Amino acid sequence: MSIAVLPEPKTPFVKAVAEGGVTAEPLSEDTTAVVWLDPKGADALDAVLAEHPAVTWVQLPFAGVDAFIPLFARYPQIRFTSAKGAYDQPVAEHALALTLAVLREFPHFARAQQWQKQAGRSLFGLRVAVVGAGGIGREIVRLLQPFDTHITVVRRRAAEPVVGADQTVDVAGFKAQLQAFDVVILAAALTADTKSLLGAGEFAALPDDAVVINIARGPHIDTDALVAALRDGQIAGAGLDVTDPEPLPEDHPLWSAGNILITPHTANTWAMAERPLSRRIANNVRAFEGEGEYEGVVDIEAGY
Repeated sequence: MSIAVLPEPKTPFVKAVAEGGVTAEPLSEDTTAVVWLDPKGADALDAVLAEHPAVTWVQLPFAGVDAFIPLFARYPQIRFTSAKGAYDQPVAEHALALTLAVLREFPHFARAQQWQKQAGRSLFGLRVAVVGAGGIGREIVRLLQPFDTHITVVRRRAAEPVVGADQTVDVAGFKAQLQAFDVVILAAALTADTKSLLGAGEFAALPDDAVVINIARGPHIDTDALVAALRDGQIAGAGLDVTDPEPLPEDHPLWSAGNILITPHTANTWAMAERPLSRRIANNVRAFEGEGEYEGVVDIEAGY
């Protein structure tokens, strides 16, 4: 059993492998598992796996695994695990922060250089759609409880309830109810069903005082349609931690589209991720040794 931490053996994660009971070693023909730390390095990981057929387990660094989807079919003998569930709290916290800031029109006030007229909405009692029922979505629902919001969770299996939600619906049910939501928070994995989930038609259907928050993946939203919706007053604002394209070019019209707050994919930073990812690695190393169950196993068919 030989585990390599790649593409660079960062000390905290080498220690995490050791905590799991195995000493991390350099990549070799004996490598049977890989802890992969580059969230965008699918091609480099592909090259490693192609040259090291003994690998049977790969730990990926983040919850989102859309960049690695082609590898799942290419290497069916490999168990892939992600960090899904490990970063729920900081990402949900960021979603709540963006929601409050955009509802209160902080982007507008922060850019102003003179006293402005009063504006903004309270989150209390609003109708919120949380798209995604994974760990992050569920944590967002939990954080919303003190605000007495009316929560709809959007998930693949609409019949399965979520604690704290008033109802669960599938994507079709969500789109049928768009006019009922004051806040839409995107917290789902990027799949064929959720790509371009919000486009021109959806923005037109939302109330004109609704706000949209995205802490998941940029392609959930049609960016050109969002620019138009903000410019034309179809929605009241947006808070984005992810964009399409990403990073967003300096001259992109989204920067100045209106009541919008954009953060550079910082809902979860490496500093925040170090401790929970280390725990995930250590636990999964133990599972690799036959002690306990793997955490964050990627559902190959679902794509996350």
